[in-house]
Amino acid sequence: MPGWFVRVAPALIGAAIALGDRTARRKISEQLSRVRGRTGPVRDLLDVVRTFANFASCLTDVLARGSKNELAAEVSVDDAYVAALLASAPGIIFVTAHTAGWERLGSLLASTHRRRVTIVMQRERDPDARDLQDRVRAADGAVTILHVGDDPLGSLPLLRHLRGGGVVALQIDRVPRGMAGRTVRLFGQPGSIPEGPLRLAQLTGAPIVPVFSARTARRRYSTRVCPALHVARDADAGELDAAAQTLAGYLEAFVRAHPTQWFAFGD
Repeated sequence: MPGWFVRVAPALIGAAIALGDRTARRKISEQLSRVRGRTGPVRDLLDVVRTFANFASCLTDVLARGSKNELAAEVSVDDAYVAALLASAPGIIFVTAHTAGWERLGSLLASTHRRRVTIVMQRERDPDARDLQDRVRAADGAVTILHVGDDPLGSLPLLRHLRGGGVVALQIDRVPRGMAGRTVRLFGQPGSIPEGPLRLAQLTGAPIVPVFSARTARRRYSTRVCPALHVARDADAGELDAAAQTLAGYLEAFVRAHPTQWFAFGD
């Protein structure tokens, strides 16, 4: 597509989908109400449209990699803190969410800090969409995509990766089917986050570092890195629940600050 179209069209297409798909519009409206409380119908509709427009724009930034329209993305992050974290532990578990620009984490760590990064994701329902996005995300060869499923041995590569000094990145705002979760309070209601990151930290000693990103302008992203969380090898159920709630608190704070950049479209 011509460059002008890539600049202008994504937000317009996202807005058109929001206006045309009543089911999706209702779902995002309910999500926004949970995050920031109920508002008037005009504000609600505008925020729903912004959410879809933001998602389309971010997806375009990702899919433009390797094309004639690719431009280097600017990512603002506390790099000194990240470098100190990476120097203090052989392996690190970064947890994030479906927020704007979360994919940038892997390439940033791989290119800037020379770390082997495995991104753990839930499988897309459409195999063609999954293959396309996986190819783009792993295009530079520095990032490996691992899809979670119901394989009981699926975590073994992650354990080896962490113990070998690698980085694992997972999303905590959605519990994939067949995966264990920990109950938390999220936006004043019962919720859950995946138990996997906590168990990986417990088994390997790797710290868990919450990191979330937001889109501030076209191809510009701001990243917040939260304090590292350590899970003892002998942590009991209460301690795991407390750690899960801490992660949920970081997620909640970031999403409340950027409600139209949380893309929780999945089931």
